[in-house]
Amino acid sequence: MTKPHQPFHALQQRDLVNQIADQLTEALLKGRFQSGSHLAEAQLAREFGVSRAPVREAARLLESRGMLVSQPRRGFFVRTFSAEELNEVYDLRLCLERHAIQLLVGKLTAEMEEDLRKQLDTIYVAADRGTAVQQIEEDVVFHRMLCVFGGNSRLVKVFDQLCHEMRFCILLIGQLYDDPMRVASTHQPIIEALRTREPAACEAAIDYHIGVAQQKVVEMFRHSSQQRC
Repeated sequence: MTKPHQPFHALQQRDLVNQIADQLTEALLKGRFQSGSHLAEAQLAREFGVSRAPVREAARLLESRGMLVSQPRRGFFVRTFSAEELNEVYDLRLCLERHAIQLLVGKLTAEMEEDLRKQLDTIYVAADRGTAVQQIEEDVVFHRMLCVFGGNSRLVKVFDQLCHEMRFCILLIGQLYDDPMRVASTHQPIIEALRTREPAACEAAIDYHIGVAQQKVVEMFRHSSQQRC
């Protein structure tokens, strides 16, 4: 099932797949496609004014980002999460980033801080005039930098594996806030905590940043599930 929606924007001839993927992500963010709903390739191709091939490739790209799932001979569907699954994703993410920031305590160089601040500026730019997919990707880059700077390559590898589900969770966070700038601003206290070089302050900053999102998203999903029952 889909909700009434605005027509998709006209596409440029180059880079069709990424343009379609970006617009589909925006549609997911705005709730056009309900959780578990089927994405009809033929209908989308007509709306975009393209063949089915770039639509299919865009859907595969969104599947790699954890937003869609494919079923043999049936096509692509909006990924469905339960509140419990989301809670597990956030629990693991919190464990990873809590450990990463503890590894980073006292080791933050001027170059690392500058890189984090530049990335935060990029997050603000994406929040101001970027697409939903750009906002998600820049958010992920910031948190991956924390893991990389922590110096544990295996932790980074696990973070990358979790990224597919994390991207979908960040997409859900966007549904909770009218102003993307508010989401962007929540990264600033992490940098400030790292500057103190105090383990407790750093852990508290990452716990708050991820924990508040976890509480709100999981609560939203539980409430939504109760309404459907």
